[in-house]
Amino acid sequence: MATVLVVEDDPFVRSALIRHLSESGHAVRSVGTALEALREVAQVGCDLVILDLGLPDLDGGEALKMIRGLTDVPVIISTARDDEAEIVRLLNDGADDYLVKPFSGEHLTARMTAVLRRLGGGSAPASTVLRVGGLAIDVQRREAALDGRPLDLTRREFDLLAFLAARPGVVVPRKEILAEVWRQTYGGDQTIDVHLSWLRRKLGETAAEPRYLHTVRGVGVRLEAPAPVVERRP
Repeated sequence: MATVLVVEDDPFVRSALIRHLSESGHAVRSVGTALEALREVAQVGCDLVILDLGLPDLDGGEALKMIRGLTDVPVIISTARDDEAEIVRLLNDGADDYLVKPFSGEHLTARMTAVLRRLGGGSAPASTVLRVGGLAIDVQRREAALDGRPLDLTRREFDLLAFLAARPGVVVPRKEILAEVWRQTYGGDQTIDVHLSWLRRKLGETAAEPRYLHTVRGVGVRLEAPAPVVERRP
């Protein structure tokens, strides 16, 4: 299993990919533009990128070249274009594989597995455990622990924590949380706040004195490791 960045501007295709990959045990992040993708790759990183070519701000082929200038992360092209010459060009520019739309989730998973196995030289699959400070979140087993102590989380609490932990230190907009954790496109602020409150209680913190979960008013939520405690000597 892997941490996957989905770069897709079509909300329906994007939601379908997120749902399938999440159900397959992968940790999924998604963006809708090339610039957001470049920022994610540079600042957060991932195990594999699924890159659509028809992006609103920059052609996916150019985005591929820019990603290759930053990292060797595997990239699978997702495209409606089936021109052989263009596919050859994309592979020569650094794509590891491609899929022509429409394709099934099972087909995508098989291609991902093949790419990761090939590039990993037959080694064990990428770890599914996300670690942020004392938090350890096993995405495949759907288990979480804080400082070695298991956390008793509901399904939605786990989904929210895993989603934020896949983007440590990044302020995630509430709309994105709502879309990718709750699969809703509007409303739901109160729902997010309630689940954050429950999570904070289980993490031993409060909104007034956060350790891991930080609310950025008017923007979103950030999960990051607590700053180390500096002991003052007398």
